[in-house]
Amino acid sequence: MRTLAAGLLLVMALASCAPAPENAPTGTPEAGGGKTRVALVTNSASDFWTFAHAGALEAAKEFNCDVEYKIPAQGTVQEQQQIVEDLISTGVSGIAISPLDPKNQTEMLNAAAAKVNLVTQDSDAPDSNRACYVGTDNHAAGVEAGKLIKQALPKGGKIMLFVGTLDAQNARDRKQGIEDELKGSGIEVVDTRTDETDRVKAVANVQDAISSYPDLAGLVGLWSYNGPAILTGVRDSGKLGQVQIICFDEESATLQGVKEGQIAGTIVQQPYKFGYESVKLLSQLQKGDTSGVPESKQVFVPVRTITKDNVADFEAELSKLRQAS
Repeated sequence: MRTLAAGLLLVMALASCAPAPENAPTGTPEAGGGKTRVALVTNSASDFWTFAHAGALEAAKEFNCDVEYKIPAQGTVQEQQQIVEDLISTGVSGIAISPLDPKNQTEMLNAAAAKVNLVTQDSDAPDSNRACYVGTDNHAAGVEAGKLIKQALPKGGKIMLFVGTLDAQNARDRKQGIEDELKGSGIEVVDTRTDETDRVKAVANVQDAISSYPDLAGLVGLWSYNGPAILTGVRDSGKLGQVQIICFDEESATLQGVKEGQIAGTIVQQPYKFGYESVKLLSQLQKGDTSGVPESKQVFVPVRTITKDNVADFEAELSKLRQAS
């Protein structure tokens, strides 16, 4: 009996010392009801991500998670990589990230996906090993923006696009969607100016565009802060009412511009749902539940078009979301 007992103790000791599988996610909840730790990594600082964070917090309550919210201060690839590495080293089990440069971040994303559950949101990295993408069908969103541009410029004309970087998948997809919708419309995209998420440069780009192309009929912002930047640049150039402004997302200055008729309209996503669905999915994946991942590995959240006709109702909805968070 003593020999048998000693043998059992030896087996138990060896089992407890055995290393975890190489690709096992870190941050597994401890016995006794410990919470899963997950993280949201944004591509910049903006009101847009405030709503995503609120959605993530709501899901965290429902699915018993702790959520860390990380913003790259300068909006650079290097910052994102450092944030991801730090999160993994502290034991999170899952990360939802909006990659700034998916093509050149694939190696980093794959390394992260080998250690934790990884989803992309807002901007996808389809060539990486991410488990799923949660967010907008950005080509479809670009098509909706194209429709709004045509409504604002029924006689056609020249327009220019503005965005942080065209390295991001969402920027490329939106640009392509706009161009596809504008074919044969008499509206010409003369250039796309990038600002690397530098707000000062974003305004300067607008002012330079107006100076270089005095016959511009419209200015289109592809990222959330581009709307306010365009409005500021147009106002400072004395061109309010002379060029049409179309943009994305629900920055406060953008919605105010829509209310005052200075912005023709904005294509809004639903970042609250991005955050909620991402945390829900990361929680499920940590438990080995892959039922939330469709065969396409893409969970699309539809966009909405906000104009002067419906902006008041939309702001009321946003107010409720803020209060809920």
